[in-house]
Amino acid sequence: MKIEFVDLKRQLYGDSVIGASGIINEIRQAIEECIKNTSFTMGEFLEKFEKEFANYCGTKYCVGLNSGTDALEFALRCSGISSGNIITAPNSYFTTASSINQAGLIPRFVDVDRKTFNIDAEQLNSSVDKETKAIIPVHMYGRPAEMDKIIEIAEKNNIKVIEDCCQAHGAEYEGKKVPVSNIGCFSFYPSKNLGAFGDAGALVTNDYEVAEKAKLWRNDGSLKKYNHEILGRKARMHSLQAAILSVKLKYLDEWNKKRRELASYYNKNLKDIQEIQLPLLETEEIEPVFHLYTIFTEKRNELASYLEKQGISTGVHYPLPIYLQPAYNYLGFKKGSFPVAEELAEKELSLPMFPELRKDETDYICQKIKEFFSKEQSYGAG
Repeated sequence: MKIEFVDLKRQLYGDSVIGASGIINEIRQAIEECIKNTSFTMGEFLEKFEKEFANYCGTKYCVGLNSGTDALEFALRCSGISSGNIITAPNSYFTTASSINQAGLIPRFVDVDRKTFNIDAEQLNSSVDKETKAIIPVHMYGRPAEMDKIIEIAEKNNIKVIEDCCQAHGAEYEGKKVPVSNIGCFSFYPSKNLGAFGDAGALVTNDYEVAEKAKLWRNDGSLKKYNHEILGRKARMHSLQAAILSVKLKYLDEWNKKRRELASYYNKNLKDIQEIQLPLLETEEIEPVFHLYTIFTEKRNELASYLEKQGISTGVHYPLPIYLQPAYNYLGFKKGSFPVAEELAEKELSLPMFPELRKDETDYICQKIKEFFSKEQSYGAG
């Protein structure tokens, strides 16, 4: 059996094995309408998606951009932060931190919780100082961070909260879809829970001034043609991407529900394997969306190699913490600076996770993982 890590073809074209249909015809129709209107930059298709996504997130405004990276940078710029440091998690994708640099600020890091993989709120509380201007919590793998505690810390120190929601489309914290605070940043990279046909992103907010400034930044500093108020740049979401995302948004809650069901099924079948740590499922307060389904094991590399030989593709997210990347040598961090983040980086393995993953495939994956650890135990006993 051959199982891809993410199979976007099934989302579009369906699955002939079980007779499931895809959404390709709806996508084609949306693209065709966009082409007929020759509306490729800004315009009605982008405005439509912005309204839909703002409503979905429960915010007043959405500004469509060309990436989640720009959304994070613009959120900082448009919040009036011009100096100081920004605290974020060390175990996210590189651009969570590099967007801070692009805004002319300094990234700082706080270690993460071993069970939730999100920034440790207790350590965060003792890490804020007079130079801290904002906190960027990352909802890792689609599980919301402890937003009540984070917001409390921010309010006590009069600093901003900007949520990195790039892996958490539709995730909920205490009944509210992220972002819980005033600003959230999303990526619509193709493999995300809500993915475009290329790079795309968005900033959502309840703050009118932040939204208007973000619109300036994305369009060469202009809201009116040939009238440039600031030194912005081109960072607009293309209308074709917006049209595609409008189609997909209708299915997002259904897809997220299937992801949670798959995660529960994985956990049920793998719970007796002592050598792996499984991700937490939903609770009364938190409803994750499992952008990634991650397990942690000392045998990460060996297990990944074994599964690959069985036709099962896996992923490693993220094998080198941000502060140990060569680009951040200048910050002076050394191995051991954030031990939990480093431990997770050495042990994390992402299993196939997409809404169209079939039960027979999930059973096969679990069977092969059990088989691997059974052989390991037999080898160890010998």
